[in-house]
Amino acid sequence: MKVIKLNECGFDESALGFSLSYNTSVERAKELLPKYAFKNNGENKFLRAIQVWLDITAPIFFFVEMDTYKISTTRLSSSTMHTLGKNDIILDNQFEYPLDKNILFGINTKLKEYKNKKISIAELKNNLPDGFLMRIVFNCNYATLQNMYFQRENHRLPQWHIFLDSVVSQLDHPEFIIPQKQGE
Repeated sequence: MKVIKLNECGFDESALGFSLSYNTSVERAKELLPKYAFKNNGENKFLRAIQVWLDITAPIFFFVEMDTYKISTTRLSSSTMHTLGKNDIILDNQFEYPLDKNILFGINTKLKEYKNKKISIAELKNNLPDGFLMRIVFNCNYATLQNMYFQRENHRLPQWHIFLDSVVSQLDHPEFIIPQKQGE
């Protein structure tokens, strides 16, 4: 799994909007934002104005869970509908974990049947393991990332920990996603 931040914007605009709500300067608003980032009564709505674009390569089984987060997100992906069937599937870098060679042989057999028009794309996709890696560009906002963090920080699927650690380490303002402990 790989997560790369492509772009992040909207912090200054978000601070300006926050300053309007509190009739204060933008500079003072920027000082206050960390305090308000975890107030869920609408005080943290400025998080919705900070946008992040991520380049994510992950297994299908991760994206199935990630689809829970559909509000204020956009996902553009390498489509199996258009790319599956173009080349043989190999073990190198196409699956999250090593794949049994017999399963790989079965997939490539189905792939040959598809290329020879003996089966449909639906049947080919039906035989694709959930560990198959896909690449997407994911756009969301800080509010969505904060929600993901709180809902998935203790998740049993290790890919969530990889995702969250990768994203937070690349953000300009991780203090809006992970609350600071007292004394830090």
